[in-house]
Amino acid sequence: MSTSVTPASLEAALRERGAGAYVITVGEAGAPHVVAAEVTPHSEGLLAEVGSRTASNARARGQVSLLYPARHDGDYSLIVDAVATVEEPDRLRLAPTRAVLHRPAP
Repeated sequence: MSTSVTPASLEAALRERGAGAYVITVGEAGAPHVVAAEVTPHSEGLLAEVGSRTASNARARGQVSLLYPARHDGDYSLIVDAVATVEEPDRLRLAPTRAVLHRPAP
């Protein structure tokens, strides 16, 4: 069960969930790479503090996703797709392109 999140309501959805998210990139062999990261709002999108492997993946393949897990039973997870630009040393500047609230159907 998914509900689209408009760009106008994304800021509020992110604020409700705090800074902790999972950043999902894709490695050279095509396998997903998932790390927990601090993601904070920025005037031009979001910033994520990541490690060198995540930064390397994002540098090579700039499409990334963020997952903010459900906080309790019945809650929605927030999934945000974004284009990443790597800033030195290991920070991603993220420009969200799409977001959904998602949970299993009852």
